[in-house]
Amino acid sequence: MPSTTDSANAICPLNLPPGQVRLRHSQRGDEVYDPLRRKWLLLTPEEWVRQHFTSFLQTHLSYPSSLMGNEIGIKLNGTLKRCDTVVHDRAGRPLMIVEYKAPSITLTQEVFDQIARYSLALNVRYLTVSNGLHHYCCRLDAANRRYTFLREIPRYDEL
Repeated sequence: MPSTTDSANAICPLNLPPGQVRLRHSQRGDEVYDPLRRKWLLLTPEEWVRQHFTSFLQTHLSYPSSLMGNEIGIKLNGTLKRCDTVVHDRAGRPLMIVEYKAPSITLTQEVFDQIARYSLALNVRYLTVSNGLHHYCCRLDAANRRYTFLREIPRYDEL
């Protein structure tokens, strides 16, 4: 359970447009509502980033909430892992994986390696990472084993 200090540190300015994020205080501590999972979660810095980023994708880039899921379980090399957010195409195939870190975490090669391993299981075309302050998105070309970093995160209809 996060301490009061953890919750207070979770709420910080991000490099994202203001999101429609619902907060409340309960016996468990400060909580944030995840509309994709339809439940209240303990407020952590990473969850603060996740809720603002998914709101940004939906509100500003027209990603349909019905084609997004948070904390999606996948099997990778015989172990269960969780993708922070998976975006699907209109046929229900995974299209993008988004990995979140707390704003205090630097987005290193290790973060990209983690999400790249997840892409092996889901065969997505896009990988995105964000710590709420910095956001990176790349398009994968599996046939040629290449990836290209994009200048900005594409709108859903551009994927």
